[in-house]
Amino acid sequence: MSRQLQYIYKGETKVITFSFRQFHSPHEAAAAAEGIDLSNFLKMERQLEMVADGKAVKNHRDSYFNKLGFGKIILLKKEAESIKDKR
Repeated sequence: MSRQLQYIYKGETKVITFSFRQFHSPHEAAAAAEGIDLSNFLKMERQLEMVADGKAVKNHRDSYFNKLGFGKIILLKKEAESIKDKR
């Protein structure tokens, strides 16, 4: 089931459809929507997960995405009418 993802990129708020079938996290979906390659970041994140706690991984992810120009990245609770109409 698709949901909507809202994120801020370089000061502009954007909304895209999101599915866990296609992406592992909302951060990956937002980066893909902006055409950003995360392959090196994902390698580093996996290594960090092996040696650090979840809070350290989250802090690393948040700081990396802030450097890329992202603000809040959140899943919206309800589907927008535009998604429902496309079915």
